[in-house]
Amino acid sequence: MKRIKDKILPQIFIIYLRYLIGGAFVFASLIKIKGIRFTSESGELNPINSAWHFFETMYQSGLYWKFIGLAQLISGFFLMTQKFSKFGALINFPIILNIFIITMSYYFAYTPVITGLMLLANILLIIWEWHELKIIFNLIPNIDKTYRMEKDVIWQLLGLVLFIFTFTYRVIVTQYKLVFWLTICILAGFIGLLFGLYREKKRVRKI
Repeated sequence: MKRIKDKILPQIFIIYLRYLIGGAFVFASLIKIKGIRFTSESGELNPINSAWHFFETMYQSGLYWKFIGLAQLISGFFLMTQKFSKFGALINFPIILNIFIITMSYYFAYTPVITGLMLLANILLIIWEWHELKIIFNLIPNIDKTYRMEKDVIWQLLGLVLFIFTFTYRVIVTQYKLVFWLTICILAGFIGLLFGLYREKKRVRKI
């Protein structure tokens, strides 16, 4: 495992996987915290065993709906910080597992494929940090103090930029444009990647 974690490509994959999952949860959380439905219309008149009726029930709960949003916001934030991503992955696991089970319980077309992939991605993040996280199972952790590219502060700064942009955009804009949000995030991520690779190249030269 250590040989894999020392390679640049796996590190970049994990870094951006944290951004992807974290950003998606932050994006989805604000609508719940603001007390707004997923859809513009009520699902109250839909069949009681339908997904839309289920979501309407959660929405009408008020406090529970906002609690879900707050939990998503916190887990997404910690994932995007990179530095506290271990904690974020642990918090996020029961949330995404619950979402996956919900999409399997009701008809959501191909949505279970997406939520299933997100669940597997979260499990991968936990496996990536298993050497330290295994302490929660009363196993002796292996504290890895080796410097790797993923520990560069540039990724923490980029995560903060992506979080602030996503949070601000969702709070201010009511009629959001998903393509616009994705475009800005991808552009920022690409610029951050160039800076990160440049810094890593300089570091290697000094060794």
